[in-house]
Amino acid sequence: MEQCKAGHSNSQYELYSRYVDAMYNVGFRFLGNAEDAEDIVQDSFVDAFKNLDSFKYESSFGAWLKRIVINKCINYLKAKRIPVVPMDAHEFHLTDEEPVEAEATDLDKVKKGISRLPDGYREIINLYLIEGYDHVEIAEILGISTSTSKSQYHRAKKKLLEIINAM
Repeated sequence: MEQCKAGHSNSQYELYSRYVDAMYNVGFRFLGNAEDAEDIVQDSFVDAFKNLDSFKYESSFGAWLKRIVINKCINYLKAKRIPVVPMDAHEFHLTDEEPVEAEATDLDKVKKGISRLPDGYREIINLYLIEGYDHVEIAEILGISTSTSKSQYHRAKKKLLEIINAM
């Protein structure tokens, strides 16, 4: 890492090689488009290498870079004006959800289903289920309320189940 901070291109290439595939997968899960994911990943690496001095070893480089990729994906989706629509509390009552039985659902169907979700729903599903953020963190990342994050997740999950059941 110190060699990367010093501008050694071989060390930067080694970090790039180590993380590019994982970061592409993150970008693709959010954007659903290979070209957009590639662009976001490239931009993320450029920004990461330009800002290595701000990397403080509070997390792994991979976690720091992943956060950059996720933020760039979210900003890209916001620029495309993909809305996350708030719901009034009276429209939808959130209750404890019954878990989806993973063994009854084919993983390929789930992946295909997620890829068919509208961008806003796919964003919430990715942040919550795949990236492991809680609703407070998602609300902060997306600039929405925690209750909106929860309601959007519930709607996204319902839509995902509809898509999977229709396959």
